[in-house]
Amino acid sequence: MKKLITLGHSPDADDAFMFYGISKGIVSSERFEFKHIIRDIQSLNLLAIEGKIDTTAVSAHAYTKIHKTYRVMDCGASMGDGYGPILVSKEKISYKKGLRIGVPGKLTSAFLLLQLYCDDATFVEYDFDQVVPAVLNSDVDAGLIIHEGQITYEELGLNMLLDLPKLWAEDCKFPIPLGLNVISRSLDLDVQIEVSKMIKQSIVYSLSNIEEALDYAMEFGRGVSRDVAREFVLMYVNNDTVDFTTRGVHGLRFFYDKAFKNKLISENIELDLIST
Repeated sequence: MKKLITLGHSPDADDAFMFYGISKGIVSSERFEFKHIIRDIQSLNLLAIEGKIDTTAVSAHAYTKIHKTYRVMDCGASMGDGYGPILVSKEKISYKKGLRIGVPGKLTSAFLLLQLYCDDATFVEYDFDQVVPAVLNSDVDAGLIIHEGQITYEELGLNMLLDLPKLWAEDCKFPIPLGLNVISRSLDLDVQIEVSKMIKQSIVYSLSNIEEALDYAMEFGRGVSRDVAREFVLMYVNNDTVDFTTRGVHGLRFFYDKAFKNKLISENIELDLIST
């Protein structure tokens, strides 16, 4: 009987694209079968914190809470290379202290990134898809935008208030670490390695068969056009996703060092990568 592995990923087009090969059985194992747990990233973060999932996508921020029980894979990372979460507002205003800012969960990497450059605001948590409505309804002064909203915010009549990727680039030459793939330390080492290899194979397959994988990812595109979905997917599934060790790990190290220095995380994190 095959061992059942619970595999978590978000209902986002980039994650669906990444896991297409595994979802459709193109990448398979004689030893394992996967039970897909599809939840928003904040829910996946909480499942990992509770130790209730074998392998999953998590926020780089959330990994600071689970580094003793999960290891980071050398594949599957979502990195922002000149792009990433942005702070937007309904009115054309200048940033000032005391703003009410809607954020998509305080365990998200986007929130930790925002805090690096803006720690003097009142933060209000929303589900990620409720941040834009909160801004449009003037429930908050500004909103921290992730996912496709980074591309479409101007179409919604919103204005850029803080260009966080630009601020990051002034500090660090490596991309912004946003999402990581992790696997439980409770699994045997050979299991950790084989599952990691399968996920890497799934990513490589999708990047080699973009239109085929994009057809599947469009089912998770929240109604955006194929062009927008394609742009978004290829922003976050790329060479850094295939191999996190060349650039991504340096961005992650900088992220944790700066957050620790600014007292935004309680301890600096030792990185223990699974190399495949």
